[in-house]
Amino acid sequence: MNKTLLCLVFYIVSIAFCNLTFCQEPSGEKPLAQILLKLEATYDVKFSFETKTIEGILIRPLPDELSLKQVLNHLNSITHLSFEMLNSRFIAITQKEIEEPVSQIQRLEEVVITNYLTKGISKTNNGTIKTNTKAFDILPGLIEPDVLQIVQNLPGIMSVDERISNINVRGGTNDQNLILYEGIRMYQSGHFFGLISAFNPYLSEDITISKNGTSAKFGNAVSSTITIKNSDKIDKNRSGGLGGNMLSVDGFAKVPLSEKTELQVSARRSFTDILVSKTYDAYFDRIFSDSELNTSTPTNTLLAQDERFLFYDFNARFLYDISSTSKFRINVINISNDLDYSQVFTTTDNNFQETKSELNQTSYGGSVSYSKLLNQDLNLSAQVYFSNYDLDAKNNNISNNQLLTQENKVEDFGFLFDASKIVNESINFNLGYQFNEVGVTNFEDVTNPDYTSFVKEIIRTHALFGEVEWYSISRDTYIRLGSRISYFGKLSEFLIEPRFTVNYKFLDYFRLEVLGELKSQSITQIIDLQQDFFGIEKRRWQLANGNDVPLITSEQTSIGLSYNKNNLLVSVEGYYKGVHNITARSQGFQNQFQFTEDIGHYTVSGIDFLINKRFNDFSTWLSYTYSKNDYKFNQLHNGKSFPNTIDLRHVFNTSLTYNRDKFKIGIGFNWHSGRPFTPPKDLQDNSNFTIEYNAPNSSRLSDYFRTDISAIYKFKPSKGISAEVEASIWNIFNQTNIVNRYYTFDSDNNILDIKNKSLKLTPNLSFRMNF
Repeated sequence: MNKTLLCLVFYIVSIAFCNLTFCQEPSGEKPLAQILLKLEATYDVKFSFETKTIEGILIRPLPDELSLKQVLNHLNSITHLSFEMLNSRFIAITQKEIEEPVSQIQRLEEVVITNYLTKGISKTNNGTIKTNTKAFDILPGLIEPDVLQIVQNLPGIMSVDERISNINVRGGTNDQNLILYEGIRMYQSGHFFGLISAFNPYLSEDITISKNGTSAKFGNAVSSTITIKNSDKIDKNRSGGLGGNMLSVDGFAKVPLSEKTELQVSARRSFTDILVSKTYDAYFDRIFSDSELNTSTPTNTLLAQDERFLFYDFNARFLYDISSTSKFRINVINISNDLDYSQVFTTTDNNFQETKSELNQTSYGGSVSYSKLLNQDLNLSAQVYFSNYDLDAKNNNISNNQLLTQENKVEDFGFLFDASKIVNESINFNLGYQFNEVGVTNFEDVTNPDYTSFVKEIIRTHALFGEVEWYSISRDTYIRLGSRISYFGKLSEFLIEPRFTVNYKFLDYFRLEVLGELKSQSITQIIDLQQDFFGIEKRRWQLANGNDVPLITSEQTSIGLSYNKNNLLVSVEGYYKGVHNITARSQGFQNQFQFTEDIGHYTVSGIDFLINKRFNDFSTWLSYTYSKNDYKFNQLHNGKSFPNTIDLRHVFNTSLTYNRDKFKIGIGFNWHSGRPFTPPKDLQDNSNFTIEYNAPNSSRLSDYFRTDISAIYKFKPSKGISAEVEASIWNIFNQTNIVNRYYTFDSDNNILDIKNKSLKLTPNLSFRMNF
């Protein structure tokens, strides 16, 4: 708890320091964002805009005696923006430029909180959180706008083992998240087996996260929804960028082909198969330290080891504005991780033996979409997508004289039709139909003893969805009501899933938010034995079959209250979440339930708290989450509840960032209580060649504590070229944190205590040029 107090003291001192030193208002120009906040309070109005629209605009403070009309006329004259009164209270801010080739229909989404944690992160009235990577400022430990690292800074979202591929949203497992890249469902989200986001941050522009109250348009996932989109605007000029860090190099380009077409491409490749850095060493130790790559047996001595690891990703997007009312888009994505390694051993008879193994993880997908605007208030759109995920492994286990070959493959094809109708400025309807076919193949071949298995399953799903959005005339109240009706063909199951969102503003600076949803999921991950896929990637996708793997369902509700005034945001949100029909094999038990098959559920109840204060160039925030996450299975633990494997009761984060002209720096502290594990009753007792365990998840790991720092410096080496130098240190104090603990046998049947350690001190350095 001393570390918790340290974080709290740091936060209090940060606020006091900023108040004493930096709270005096400058006499010169101020960011337009600050001016708008003051105008909203003075004239009781609300400005609606995209964050990037006002980015970088500085103006002098306006005289207090001006009327609202005079203020808007003045702003119209001194900026390149248009300020339009939609009604007595609502003002829209847009760019002053020639009308876009496609006058895309606008839904009733409104940003209600800007700079939610830092610049570029905002919250909307429908409960979603949006991140604009182009306007993104800085977060401690990050030097690049890594999509899935950013979301882990939000209250209620984290990874219990630091892996991108294991994001836990309000107690849910990673496979319960829906991740869509331009409408393509992604079954692989990380590089370096989970430590780095697989989505290039310099082409991805808008990320939307929904923890609850999800739009009825999205289905087949019982936890969160994360959508990733690239720029949808055809630029007149070419642009691009090149960069690299201590793991990889990357580049992107936007190339207008004509007035109506544009090509966007990005690529990234690691150089870890050629050059090894300190960052690579830290990542390699984190992933492979407890795998077969770092082990020897008493009868075999490891003489040499040679590993070759690389990752790459590629994205391309083609934009075609057919006319002023219709557009056509094509997207493709390819992601890959490849590991090949060989080992040379001496055997008991002093001979040499060499083994070669490999692990390849690949995803590719594509989507084609078309939209048409009719009568200025009706928009029709259609999309077809395909997603393929393939995990291949060949593991040569010398200790057991065994060759294991495995493949896990997912093929996902889908079609979506969507119609949106604006009735008036207060009401919008949305209706649609979605068809989805998912096939999962699992292949396994083992020698000594010889065994082969090949299983392929398919589920086809039909879904109708609809919702209505409504604004009060004063724009203080927003309501979205919707429902999704799904039919799962193979399972012969029919589900109705209502969703709702209510957002109410009162007393000028307070907002009440109530969210709720029912959801379902037909695909999940099972977790194999400890050494499958070298102990690195043990997860395999599997479809529901209506028997031992049922259809997962969930319900969630939350209520939140926020206060936002004078650059001070305080919010608190309580929630309840229940997820049913989970299987024991999907939970990663590493205790007496490791080989047990059973069906059960987990329930989570918790509170998310956030306070954020901005002082001119400084921003500081503190978040705290308390949650209680418990299992209950039909047979396990005699049907009694016990803590979830990823239950973290207390999570505390605090950060201070500084942004001044060309220089940015941020420092942050991260603390959470330890996750549960199950210790043996006696580490020395292996007489029955089994481990006798205590009650499941009855003990907890030590508290986790980490401090990160990052800095960015921007400059212009020449006309038309901008550059950035970025540096970061993850776990700056090199704190040893245990993120998982389990027990197994060695080759002599002695009980081993395995402790998975978090990333140690990990530096990174990046240089980028944009043109």
